[in-house]
Amino acid sequence: MKHSSWFTALIVLSLTLSNVSALRGQAAKPATAPPTPSSIDNNPTVMLLRQGHSDGVRAKAARDLGKEGNPATIPALVGALSDPSAKVRREVVLALAQFHQAEVLPPLIQATKDLDGDVRALGVQSLVGYYSGVTPSTGLTGFVKKSVQRVKGHFEADDTKIDPGVAVDPQVVTALLATLKDTRSMQAAREAAKGLGTLVVKPAVPDLVTAAHSSDTDLAREALNGLAKIKDLSAGPRLVDLLDSPNKDVKRDACVTIGILRTNEALPKLQSIFESSPDQKDRVAAIQGLAYLGQKVSVPLFTKALWSEDKNLRQAAAEGLARAADPQSLGELEKAVTVEKDAEVKLAIEFAITALDKQDYLSSLVSELGSKTRGDVARAYLTELSRNPAFLPRLYPYLQNQDSGVRKHLCTVLMYNGDQSSLEPLDRLSHDPDSDVAAQALRAKRAIRARLEAETPPPKS
Repeated sequence: MKHSSWFTALIVLSLTLSNVSALRGQAAKPATAPPTPSSIDNNPTVMLLRQGHSDGVRAKAARDLGKEGNPATIPALVGALSDPSAKVRREVVLALAQFHQAEVLPPLIQATKDLDGDVRALGVQSLVGYYSGVTPSTGLTGFVKKSVQRVKGHFEADDTKIDPGVAVDPQVVTALLATLKDTRSMQAAREAAKGLGTLVVKPAVPDLVTAAHSSDTDLAREALNGLAKIKDLSAGPRLVDLLDSPNKDVKRDACVTIGILRTNEALPKLQSIFESSPDQKDRVAAIQGLAYLGQKVSVPLFTKALWSEDKNLRQAAAEGLARAADPQSLGELEKAVTVEKDAEVKLAIEFAITALDKQDYLSSLVSELGSKTRGDVARAYLTELSRNPAFLPRLYPYLQNQDSGVRKHLCTVLMYNGDQSSLEPLDRLSHDPDSDVAAQALRAKRAIRARLEAETPPPKS
């Protein structure tokens, strides 16, 4: 996932699936007798959490309880959510976020209503992390940013979303929606917009569309980001007006989001921006949107841009040709791939050639899964290709690749698009000597089974 101006690659690349696997796949600890209430009351760290000690001492106690991870201390942490010090309450929320147990959801929901904006933002992050497996780091109460840092990439990363088949508590959704509309803390609202996308909350689409029109630039961009993850195509037409936004960042994000949402009525406007805008970043965003639309009418535009001096235009052009699926463009792509010097652009051209059903570069695409710099892009390309069930069997031989990173990424690809035929090869990988690969194979199997069950019609009565 790598374009110059779109979704938060900094965040995306930090949210690795291995972290999620580690969280959900930890070995069970040996059973021990549960501590009695009196023993918890006499726990030295719990005692330090009580008022009578300085704010710093109480905050450190909360942090230490989170690190200890003893579920018996959850009630003490919940009680400390009413601590008069916002500093302490922030550490309490961070501590509660370390417990992957349903009993922490109500107090975390309570935290989204806190008087302190940072506490509310941390509450949102922690609720989302309960499902995604990526929680705020302990001991970093100052990490909540007042503005959203953007290192946008053009591919919407699947690993920023919860696994297929994961059910989100309706009360959590209600809390995030309320936070999205709560103007007391724009940072918390931004986190809610991002979280609703990560949790793929389709009922949130109307509110996210409204938020995308917010005067707060970062909230608008997070809402567009969330809508791109949810991929409810009905939102697209309600975002077309943002192509005229006076805010450059919102306008550019809207170009890409509208493309992802397959809003074909925006094609003339996107083409106009690409052809007439004096701003090169606007032109790049416009062609990225057009590339997602992948309409054959844009093939001449893509073919010309394939030879641009701007590598971002060349990359988007190749992707547009992949999705337009015009066999007549194969010759131009094969000519371009032999002279292309940029590794990322070359990867996009290889994706396009593979999408046109020529398999000369499939092995090269798969091998890039092991790249630290391009692995996520290669995975996104293969995920898109594997939406075609006929493509899946071509991936199975590569599940025996010697590179564990390749095997693991392929498990992720199959998690989103695998079918019944994928279960047997994944079952073999679930016994892989690399524990991360084995855990990812198990996750993929669970997701595929959940999807197959959801697609199976109920028996007739």
